[in-house]
Amino acid sequence: MAIEVFNRYEIKYLLDYDTCYKIQQRIIEYMELDEYNKNHPFYTICNIYYDTEDNHLIRHSLSKPKYKEKLRLRGYGVPKPEDKVYLEIKKKVNGLVNKRRTKLVLSEAYEFAETRIKPEYKSYMNKQVLNEIDYILKLYKPVPKLYLAYDRKAFFGINNRDLRITFDTNIRSRREDLRLEAGDYGRKLLPSDELWLMEVKAEKTIPVWLSRLLSEFKVFKTSFSKYGTEYKMMIRENLERGGDRKWTYYSTQQQTDYSYR
Repeated sequence: MAIEVFNRYEIKYLLDYDTCYKIQQRIIEYMELDEYNKNHPFYTICNIYYDTEDNHLIRHSLSKPKYKEKLRLRGYGVPKPEDKVYLEIKKKVNGLVNKRRTKLVLSEAYEFAETRIKPEYKSYMNKQVLNEIDYILKLYKPVPKLYLAYDRKAFFGINNRDLRITFDTNIRSRREDLRLEAGDYGRKLLPSDELWLMEVKAEKTIPVWLSRLLSEFKVFKTSFSKYGTEYKMMIRENLERGGDRKWTYYSTQQQTDYSYR
């Protein structure tokens, strides 16, 4: 059974292709590829992010609070309406990430999010998480805001399965046609295909060998949110087109939230 509740720290790094390749070659001594990646170079993760009409969740997240949460629908590849996907809540409290998700048929997930009526319980669902999502839906009344997908290569620790390192590339997004089954097309989020997002995910501290490896390659952690980065891009473009000036201070304030190193 797939894990449906996670508690872990997530540390992010932006890498150029050469550094990314060299790190992957070195970590294989301590880690092994995800089962799917053993036969495929990448697997595709696709998401629909939900937010309030005034984008409260992402605006709050970008303000660097001690507590923040997101609601998203996640699938793999291009799912069909009858395929199973995950509806999940992702929270972050003082740096610790908590992710809670339940399986749903894609059509069930859409209906749940749109009507805010819980589906009839089935064996593949997580009843507790369904109740938590029900609360979030009624509290925020969120609507689909963003499609975001990327191609991933993942590694797990050989002796420590709680350690996971992922490498994401070809991050793309769109704000129209917000259905997972509509395809994984979208515009590129990062300015270059040579930039990769690496995430180290661990329940506790990262191992000494990994700290030494990152130091050797002069890789430094960064603050980077895929959804947050896309949102700031949208606001800047809106301003450049002469859009609503009320966003000027907020979007300018957030310019330094991430950097390419």
